[in-house]
Amino acid sequence: MNSNKRIGLIAHDARKAALRDFVRTHASKLRAHELVATGTTGRMIAEETGLEVRRFSSGPLGGDQQMGALIAEGGLDILIFFTDPMTTMPHDVDVKALVRLCTLYNVVLACNQASADFVLASTHFDAPYERAVPDYERYINREIS
Repeated sequence: MNSNKRIGLIAHDARKAALRDFVRTHASKLRAHELVATGTTGRMIAEETGLEVRRFSSGPLGGDQQMGALIAEGGLDILIFFTDPMTTMPHDVDVKALVRLCTLYNVVLACNQASADFVLASTHFDAPYERAVPDYERYINREIS
């Protein structure tokens, strides 16, 4: 991981204001990094903070899968995903897939403000970091019976 991190931003509807406030609070720190977001969240953050944000489709319309592909391709270092634990989401399987991919590829994942605050406060945030990426070659080449 370079000192310039690639950061994904996603928020469920009920948590968008909280993510916007978080980004606004940390805008000076986030400005030095590459931000990527799902559509509605990305538009809101760009318009209300002035930060440059690469936008995917809205989450339920494919943006979650686009973010997942970015993770699988090694194009994301951190995912900040403010989830709404009180509402059932019709695309809940997409959310679970993102959590799984972050775990699989050892990508930093923060699902609430406290975790995101700790990530940004880490000494690793603005410095290079050697992230261990598991080698799945043995799994890929296993015998199928």
